Amino acid sequence: MHKPFPEDPSIDKELSGAMVSSDLAGNVSHLKKLFTDCSDVVFQPVQLHHKLAATVMYIRGMINMELLDGYVLTPLKKIDSDPPETISKICEQITISDHKELQTIGDIVNDVLDGRAVLIMDKLAGALSLGLTSFEKRSIEEPLAEAVVRGPREGFIESLGVNTSLIRRRLKTPALKFVSFTVGRYSKTELNVAYIKGIAKPEVVDQVMNRISQIDMDGVMESGLIEELLEGDNYSPFSQLQITERPDVAASCLLEGRVIIITDNTPMVLIAPTTFWSMLQSPEDYYQRFIIGTLIRWLRYLFLLVAMLAPAVYVAVLTFHQEMVPTTLLLRVAKSREEIPFPALLEALIMEVTFEALREAGVRLPRQVGSAVSIVGALVIGQAAIQAGLVSAPMVMVVAITGISSFMMPQYPTSIALRILRFPIMILSGILGLFGLILAMLFIISHLCILRSFGVPYLAPLSPIYPNALKDVLIRAPRSKMRWRPAFYTRKRNLIRQSGKPDEQQ
Repeated sequence: MHKPFPEDPSIDKELSGAMVSSDLAGNVSHLKKLFTDCSDVVFQPVQLHHKLAATVMYIRGMINMELLDGYVLTPLKKIDSDPPETISKICEQITISDHKELQTIGDIVNDVLDGRAVLIMDKLAGALSLGLTSFEKRSIEEPLAEAVVRGPREGFIESLGVNTSLIRRRLKTPALKFVSFTVGRYSKTELNVAYIKGIAKPEVVDQVMNRISQIDMDGVMESGLIEELLEGDNYSPFSQLQITERPDVAASCLLEGRVIIITDNTPMVLIAPTTFWSMLQSPEDYYQRFIIGTLIRWLRYLFLLVAMLAPAVYVAVLTFHQEMVPTTLLLRVAKSREEIPFPALLEALIMEVTFEALREAGVRLPRQVGSAVSIVGALVIGQAAIQAGLVSAPMVMVVAITGISSFMMPQYPTSIALRILRFPIMILSGILGLFGLILAMLFIISHLCILRSFGVPYLAPLSPIYPNALKDVLIRAPRSKMRWRPAFYTRKRNLIRQSGKPDEQQ
């Protein structure tokens, strides 16, 4: 299944649908009319054997000129037999295996824009497309957005072909399917939907493909544009697709029964469906021994609550529930707030907004100075604010701990969601106390209970409960005990073979 190129509104329909004639001058004239003012598109006239006129069309910088000269043009100039009468006869003379015959002007335009070279010859109806694509690309290196403690240090790059090969190297089975789509009227960006037949749910695969088929936009520059169009609820702060730039993570998700979406020109791969708990899991949870993985996972869950609730609890307790604080600690906090002119809620909002600004500034600055500026800025501004009597020292500590806690989330979208939710929870806590905090948490949990990712409940396997899958949520059970794939991902109760024994012996 391959979705055809989207219709480009800049190309004349009648001209693009015209057949390639045997008149070389007419064909070149049509193509030059389409590519007016395109200085990077080259029309190179060549004289083949028997004085056969031809034109090679390509985009400068996107093909391998040495292969074009050595394996196409040179053999054609040395033809000893009679002039070829068909495109098939031309194909017998060249040593490029990746070639195909084109019949319309529109086909030529699409192949040239795709980075191929096209040979158009006089007295021959049709054109020959040559797979000589060669352009600069980034080498495979360690992923920047997902730090690797233990595991493969390879990351996806911006080349779709390289990314699919990285996955194929890990899953050497014909059951791994790659279905190609093309999205974008102007960009014509290629996407690959990958899944393992027999493991992934057919209804989920069909749903992903149907949503991609309905996308109609001018251009796709990054997979984030696709992600927003595939999500079921755009107004939710929680991402309904997981992202990764690690091939081992993508391969593991395919083995679980999930579907991945690989977009050309970006190293970020989308994974669907996803759950709230999978957004909190790290690949290192499975590469380390299960005891270490479980302890790190519990620590992550604890600081998830800290990142979302710590400022709200501090504001609520200081404003409405001072009796909950030990007397000695309350006296110290009260002493630190004696000269603070703002209520606790406004003080917390000022500090949180300032911290977010510093964090965002650290991201936007050059890498060499970004981290230093954000750390030094936080220290200097925090200390200066305390000495000026604008904020209290305990508030600075709470905000700092909250910021550090949000950095523990493996998925950046989850960290963003916590940063967004922190402010309304804080405001409700400042107005209604702990009642407001509980009200906000009930609203968030209710929202998570009704949220779906391609039909999969977002809180699965806790809501609804899948008993066999709980051993990979609350804990990370030993591999010998994790015998079944998650039932909400796969088409049926699917056994994972851990010991190499036949199914009936397990």
